[in-house]
Amino acid sequence: MVDALKFYIDGAWVQPSTNARRAVVDPCTEQPIAEVAMGTPADADRAVAAAKRAFTSFSQTTPAERLALIRRILEVFLERHDEMGDTISRELGAPRAMARAWQAGIGRRHLEELIRTCETFTWQRRKGTTLVNHEPVGVVALITPWNWPINQIVCKAAPAIAAGCTMVLKPSEVTPLNALLFAEILDAAGVPPGVFNLVNGDGPTVGAALAAHPDVDMVSFTGSTRAGVEIAKLAAPTVKRVHQELGGKSANILLDDVDFEAAVTAGVDSCFSNSGQSCNAPTRMLVPAARHDEAVEIARRAAQAQRVGPADHERTTMGPVVNSVQFERVERLIAAGIDEGAQLVAGGLGRPPGLERGYYVQPTVFADVRPSMTIAREEIFGPVLAIMPYRDEEEAIAIANDSPFGLAAYVQSADLERARRVAFRLRAGSVYLNYPSWDAGSPFGGYKQSGNGREYAEWGLEAFLEVKGIVGFGE
Repeated sequence: MVDALKFYIDGAWVQPSTNARRAVVDPCTEQPIAEVAMGTPADADRAVAAAKRAFTSFSQTTPAERLALIRRILEVFLERHDEMGDTISRELGAPRAMARAWQAGIGRRHLEELIRTCETFTWQRRKGTTLVNHEPVGVVALITPWNWPINQIVCKAAPAIAAGCTMVLKPSEVTPLNALLFAEILDAAGVPPGVFNLVNGDGPTVGAALAAHPDVDMVSFTGSTRAGVEIAKLAAPTVKRVHQELGGKSANILLDDVDFEAAVTAGVDSCFSNSGQSCNAPTRMLVPAARHDEAVEIARRAAQAQRVGPADHERTTMGPVVNSVQFERVERLIAAGIDEGAQLVAGGLGRPPGLERGYYVQPTVFADVRPSMTIAREEIFGPVLAIMPYRDEEEAIAIANDSPFGLAAYVQSADLERARRVAFRLRAGSVYLNYPSWDAGSPFGGYKQSGNGREYAEWGLEAFLEVKGIVGFGE
């Protein structure tokens, strides 16, 4: 990998404007593994200027030319696929096999799906004598999170390139190394200078500078709802497009006809995947009150079956949370669950036995959780499951929708038609029936405080396009 103390601007690795640095810490050991440069508004200005210059020519390339470029990016990505997974494993703490198969693997699948999308996308169409043309929105700022880092980088940067946009990426300063590797991939694939630029830094400095920048036409942000509100405020004076994928508190409704052993176990495993650090994790498990105790016992066994440990251990199924800030937040919310009277079924406060170093959280399950409790309302972003009883289907739907978030929801039933009926009534951007396979072609985004807009496949491509009507174009 190139020098992590440089930024990628205008097709070259350049020195930052200051010597400010930040350590990248391995959450398994709490030890630094690298240092990255931390940018300033001056670095953001330099990158935006490069993107603005490049837009003049890149926006005029054809969709076929850009599709060929995406294919080359995929080729180079595949050459460095395992390196990408291993990099994310070290900086995030994700188990190595999971990091290769899913963290890096999802990046590959987004590129493959985008290629299929571009092959059939209608860039122009006639409506009478009017030509409707899809054109790139302009210079875009991409601000991405640490929890699924290359997923969010690829599902923004790749469609932006396919649309003909130029961009500046500010990845999370917590997990920045995979973004530097991605810049290398784009450089090797022949992305023209200035089309893709990368500046590391924090949100209040570089992120804010990009959101407010008068030469940025769009901001695509994934992260917390709090940060999303601030970005929207900064972007408002220039009336730029703001696309946001924010927090979640997803309900998982188990209907009374489901196989509880399978459904509860899968729900626990899904909640704890990536150490619970997924915005769409099914963190509220809603079960019929008459089967609450049965679900609790199954969940206890599933939680105890997790193998918490270092990312490079073969038996590890769950690594640490990402850093000390996240560890302390999760511990505080576990304490709130105990203090507010939820029944602690598994896990609890403190590291698992035998793990004195590293940001390891015990896989934690609470039962008999009421909708008003803190652990039922706040996004915890850690391996904490709240089991909530309901009286009937109507109450289950009401509890699921009683949230300021609306990113995802889950429904489990032996009767697919029944699950479909429930899905139509849930206020969420994605609803997953009976734990389906992940689908790169499904729109992803949320209702309410979970954001606006959609990503993936044609929705991700359209997010970076303007629609122009040329009236009187002719027959």
